[in-house]
Amino acid sequence: GARMVAKGASKSRAKLSQQKSPAEFFAENKTIAGFDTPAKSLYTSVRELIENSLDAAERIGVLPEVSVTLEEISLERFQKLHGVEATERVDTGLYKDMETKKEKLKRQKEEEKQRKQAQKEAQKKAQKTGENVEDILRRQEAGRKAAATRSKRVFYKLTCSDNGSGMPSDDIPNMLGRVLSSTKYNSVQQTRGKFGLGAKMVLIWSQMRVAQPMEVKSSVAGQDFVSFYRFNIDLHKNAPIVREHRKVKNSSGWRGTEISVVIEGNFASYRSKLLRYLKLIAIITPYATFDFRFVAEDDKNSMHHLFTRRTDKMPPPPREAKHHPSDVDLELLKKKIAGSTNKKLSKFLSGDFSNITSTMANRMVTELKLDIAPRQMNDSQLLKLHNFMQQVRFADPDGKDLSPAGEYNLRLGVMKELNPDMVATHQGTAYALEGHAFIVEAAVSIGGKDPAIEANQLNVFRFANRIPLLFEQGNDVITRTANQLKWNKYKIGLEQGIGVFVSIVSTKIPFKGTSKEYIGESDVISAAVQQALQQCALQLKAKLGKREEAKQHEEKKKSLVKYIPDVSRAVHAVLTNLEDLARAKRRCIRDSEEKVLERVEKKQLTAAHFSQALAKYVEKLNAEEGLEYQMQTKKSQVEDVCLGCITLDSFPRGDKGAALEFTNEVCSIKIL
Repeated sequence: GARMVAKGASKSRAKLSQQKSPAEFFAENKTIAGFDTPAKSLYTSVRELIENSLDAAERIGVLPEVSVTLEEISLERFQKLHGVEATERVDTGLYKDMETKKEKLKRQKEEEKQRKQAQKEAQKKAQKTGENVEDILRRQEAGRKAAATRSKRVFYKLTCSDNGSGMPSDDIPNMLGRVLSSTKYNSVQQTRGKFGLGAKMVLIWSQMRVAQPMEVKSSVAGQDFVSFYRFNIDLHKNAPIVREHRKVKNSSGWRGTEISVVIEGNFASYRSKLLRYLKLIAIITPYATFDFRFVAEDDKNSMHHLFTRRTDKMPPPPREAKHHPSDVDLELLKKKIAGSTNKKLSKFLSGDFSNITSTMANRMVTELKLDIAPRQMNDSQLLKLHNFMQQVRFADPDGKDLSPAGEYNLRLGVMKELNPDMVATHQGTAYALEGHAFIVEAAVSIGGKDPAIEANQLNVFRFANRIPLLFEQGNDVITRTANQLKWNKYKIGLEQGIGVFVSIVSTKIPFKGTSKEYIGESDVISAAVQQALQQCALQLKAKLGKREEAKQHEEKKKSLVKYIPDVSRAVHAVLTNLEDLARAKRRCIRDSEEKVLERVEKKQLTAAHFSQALAKYVEKLNAEEGLEYQMQTKKSQVEDVCLGCITLDSFPRGDKGAALEFTNEVCSIKIL
């Protein structure tokens, strides 16, 4: 009996000591990686493959060309393709998509109630926005139809191809079929990925829902063949299972990667999110071309969006940095010491960490009184060193290893995709948070007719390490900081349609929450974001001031032009009647002046001539901004009204080219 108890206890301990592979862990906790529902999983899959393609192209300094095709596959077609026979329904009560008469009546009543409520809301919205009621209702109906499809199982064949570096043939299965296997996990470097999962998680999601292998084609530069693989992943062993491998002749010299996988999803639910992501990724990477095609079962629902390259200027690739001593924990310190070949502690400190010079390393060793080889340190000495490193004041990292998009690219991206009336950009200096450098760059746009920019609200777009963040916006420090800024102080009104774009790059983005979709509250980050936005706002304030000044100048010009006909007729009338009105008081008129009066009398010089000449002169004033100058430099109490420079070739000149002048008690007219 005791032996049986011991055996049972042994089995119990064996159960308790079971371990999960990394692949199993992420399969069971897929929400962490953004694979919540079929709809969001489809969005995340597209995003992961696009970002992998961008990394692959930028790694070798090639302008990225990314093509994504999403082919819709209905449940019926999916089953037919994979040999799953549809069974005839006999007991219809078993199926959740069947409703009873009572349920149907209840649904119809609810739909009628919702229809009336939607009509009222649409009418209210139309009064506020001026939109057509039918358009609002049509949009709402599309949303309801999308919601209705959420319960239906829909599958998609997702294919993403690029012109990047490609993958070595023998490494492909492990690179895409083994979770948490990468050379980047111990490095300090700005990367797009948040977990390093990429296409691996797409494969896991596919395997969990449709059990279909991933297909990969790839070729590196100079390779005379294209590798083709079909493989799954063994979740328990965290290892790839290769179903097929062959090499095809690469006669065209193609270089790049094409990944194809069948997944369950719901495009209708996340259509707007996906298109928004594509627009934002095109903004932050204007040097890339993105070709997105959605092939629907019903061809009328298919779509094609092409985001073309605007520039060939790419930001330099981020470089690997050393760990900052203030961000080193005890385990990392142990690991670095175990791999060190330095025989002196000072050499280890100055060689393996950033911001520790040789002089400072010697000062630290002297202060510690611990001048021994790093690998000879015992646990207590190691703990002493770690505690000491937490107390020392180190200079902040300088951010030279980071790679922001740059003001040039950010400005181009915003202009290319949104076509605003006005845009300002600013890139701040490097800041530091918990031993990691970060740089904030921002753009603020005004106006434009793109639907992504809504009037009467602040439209905030966030980026982290040059990828868009679309979820948890209200919790993000960027959104909160942008909303706290007093925009009216810079003469920027929300009714103008304001777009705020903030990009943060760092070797460690301080995400909050398990999904890593937003950046939590931080005084340091908030201050950096505020400073960047203020600089953009100041630029826009100056631009808006100049635009207002130009507007006023144009209005003055319009006012002058408005009175040209009246002034021309008045001048002509004065010249016509000058002799009759002031014959007794008029000074002696020279022959040349008499000829002018004669031409006026004979209607050889009409009001139309004066009108044409004055119009030309007003245009000249406007171009030279001479009108503002004249109004600011008036000195005489007797105001001289300049009617303009009348340059008619038919006008005779006075002696030695002198101006012709006609004067009476009413006015003085000069023809220059």
